Amino acid sequence: MTSLSFTRIIRIATRHVQDSIVKQFRILVVDDESRILNFLSSKLRASGYEVITAGNGLEALEQVQAQEPDLVVLDIVMPKKDGFETLKELRTFSPVPTIVLSARGTNADKVKGLRLGADDYLAKPFSPDELIARIEAMRRRLSPDEKRITHDQLCVGDLVIDFRKRLITVRGNEARLTRIEWLLLSELARNAGSLMLYSDLLTRIWGPEYRDDVQILRTWISRLRDKIETEPGNPKLIRTVPKTGYMFDPQSA
Repeated sequence: MTSLSFTRIIRIATRHVQDSIVKQFRILVVDDESRILNFLSSKLRASGYEVITAGNGLEALEQVQAQEPDLVVLDIVMPKKDGFETLKELRTFSPVPTIVLSARGTNADKVKGLRLGADDYLAKPFSPDELIARIEAMRRRLSPDEKRITHDQLCVGDLVIDFRKRLITVRGNEARLTRIEWLLLSELARNAGSLMLYSDLLTRIWGPEYRDDVQILRTWISRLRDKIETEPGNPKLIRTVPKTGYMFDPQSA
């Protein structure tokens, strides 16, 4: 056997080994209480996740840049840099899905977290099974079904939606959307002219576990309107049907 053929065999074998390795879903858990870090790490690892931890906001930001987690579970009340400040800075450089897990469970805190870019908000005390269910629901929607795209591009007045490239332009300028904002807009736009019920949107974007969480939907619709509507306070593109749902109106232009 020549050295060339031997080298080729080694390369093929190495490629097969690499292809057989399935990357674990990596979760960064951020909390200043070691008891909670240890508890969550144990539960998540038992569920098949790779877990890394951080004890404060500064360490969390460093871990995101160094370890590139697939999801972050973030506490709010922490020393050095609290969860809200951490989330705000995180969103300047990373779209990583983030679940806020906090003892501050008022509606005001929840809305603040969502507006800063959290994908979900779970109040303490919490059920670890519920947290794992929410993580699994988030994993399911990280890769939207491309087969549902029926056209490449949609133009409505000054708004252009490119489904293939997953980008939008508003009045000729590219608008940066978060993952949730993009999923919401594409869902509404693909069903332009049709009423989308609250429960349907929540189920399709967040999963069936969220079908009754209208507050999280309203918060994200508001954020989306801020980016695509000429007058967010008087929306034309995304119309509200009171107590029912939302409709993307292609006739508004």
